[in-house]
Amino acid sequence: MAGEGEEALAAFVALHGAALRASRVPSRYWESLSRKLRGEVFDAGDYFGIMQVEEVDEEEEVDEEMEEQFKKKPNPGNGPCFKVIVTNENGLQASNPDSVFLIDHAWTYRVEHARQQLRRVPGLLHRMANLMGIAFHGEVPDEGSIEQVLQEMWKYNQTYQLSQGTAEEKVPVWYIMDEFGSRIQHSDEPSFATAPLFYMPQQIAYTVLWPLRDLETGDEVTRDYAHGETDRLIRKCVLLPWVPTEVVDVSCFTPEPPDEHYQAILAENKEKLPLVINPPVYAKDKVFKVFTDIQQVLNNLTHPRFVFTDNEGEADILYNFSHFKDYRKLSEERPEVMVNQFPCENLLTVKDCLASIARRAGGPDGPRWLPRTFNLQTELPQFISYFQQRDRRGEDNHWICKPWNLARSLDTHITNNLNSIIRHRESSPKVVCKYIEEPVLFEREDVGLVKFDVRYVVLLRRARPLQLYSYDVFWLRFSNRAFSLDDLDDYEKHFTVMNYAPGVTLKQVHCEDFIPLFEKQYPEYPWTTVQASIFKAFAELFQVASSKPAPLGICDYPSSRAIYAIDLMLKWDTSGDGRRIMQPQILEVNFNPDCDRACQYHPTFFNDVFSTLFLDETDNCHVTRIV
Repeated sequence: MAGEGEEALAAFVALHGAALRASRVPSRYWESLSRKLRGEVFDAGDYFGIMQVEEVDEEEEVDEEMEEQFKKKPNPGNGPCFKVIVTNENGLQASNPDSVFLIDHAWTYRVEHARQQLRRVPGLLHRMANLMGIAFHGEVPDEGSIEQVLQEMWKYNQTYQLSQGTAEEKVPVWYIMDEFGSRIQHSDEPSFATAPLFYMPQQIAYTVLWPLRDLETGDEVTRDYAHGETDRLIRKCVLLPWVPTEVVDVSCFTPEPPDEHYQAILAENKEKLPLVINPPVYAKDKVFKVFTDIQQVLNNLTHPRFVFTDNEGEADILYNFSHFKDYRKLSEERPEVMVNQFPCENLLTVKDCLASIARRAGGPDGPRWLPRTFNLQTELPQFISYFQQRDRRGEDNHWICKPWNLARSLDTHITNNLNSIIRHRESSPKVVCKYIEEPVLFEREDVGLVKFDVRYVVLLRRARPLQLYSYDVFWLRFSNRAFSLDDLDDYEKHFTVMNYAPGVTLKQVHCEDFIPLFEKQYPEYPWTTVQASIFKAFAELFQVASSKPAPLGICDYPSSRAIYAIDLMLKWDTSGDGRRIMQPQILEVNFNPDCDRACQYHPTFFNDVFSTLFLDETDNCHVTRIV
């Protein structure tokens, strides 16, 4: 039997050891934890009890200290206040290898499915309302109660992320612990620690609970809701969902990060900068050998000056889908070989970096062509101050939370709930951008006035001196429902990326058809004028991106060339002289964009791209020089 136990423990540690170490679950508990998971042993009830705490009657006299403690009670919701205490008559010893417990999860979900599940899963709304102290007496889910749960749940939510799988499968999962786990209160000096554990054999997540010190009967079970945060101001901000406070005295000024910030990004990306080389010179009639792993290029590049090779070592042009890292080696050994990427181009293509470098154009608030953006990892107090100041002034406070480095609107959420934004910081690195509350809309006959965004493909031939072109065709994406500033989790109302959503209508309008329709709807705004303001924004963006030497800016490596897709919207704004204008808002810059539609409708697309980038020949190409 002992041998079987040892084998089971070894198998358990092989599967879960890395996660347990990362969560700092002491190894003395691992054997007992393995046994409890295998046997689905939930024995917390033998050691703990939930106690209801009587709230102080408002009419009773209370001393100031007690009143202050009452104000700060971390118990979420408006209902009765609960706490968890040790009830075992022998107390609890941290050294006892059995002092580890499993907490079940009452609700596990992804944010975009929350409303639908509360409507449809029998008993879920009732249980969540009860757990959160929200009055709900009916049998049928009503929208008012659902909305309350969606607002309050951020005081109860915990999160984890799967480390493997598709981009969709890696989107953070949120969960609410059962009534026992959810009633464990916060303390700056906690008596217990918790951590989620995804138990592989059952494909189920539990929360593991273990003591940080010995406890006696009657001692309270607490955990640190801001675990891992040591900075006092950051802790105050992170605890704001449970301990409401104002941080308007914090400056919302967000200067560009220091040089060390960019040095750290370079090191983290493991990118090696090239040596200084002379720009290579090629014969006028040279036929270039292209090595690429991009099928769209292989299928559509037919220009006679380019031929494909399977031998990377003999290629004149490396046109790769994945990120190139070792520019130093390339510059030393093969400086004449051109590559479809620039060193440090992540300063454009990663959202937090884009916001940082854009401040060179518009100061701490950023330029007018970029929505006001905060990095939630490094600028949380400034964001909360800005949010609270806007709230005081009665200004719109809708924001959009985006992961730094995911596309296709994955894990992207629109909200005016400050608690939600603060908690989203825990799931993955995110920026929060001011949501465009007054977008320029497009009349769809079948739907009404909808949001739309525009994608331009830009071609960067040189960083310094800057040589930037735009492809003459742009692409449009439309929402499927009429826009209004409500139903913030209605994907088809607030988002435009429909080509990856299953069973969703994709509205397509070619740019040549769009322009006359747009000008008919907005006769005072000819598209040539709108596009001029768009190109002005692109020029400013690339000028600031290349204005400093790498890694503070895009590296001006002479053998680099690149194409990017820039997604933007238009919003209504007021010019300095009081005129109503359409202001471009750059949403993101995409590396190696999907050019499937471009190739489908414009067969010469890659011929034009390669001719512009690698031959420096733009005659008869569908491109316009921006800079």
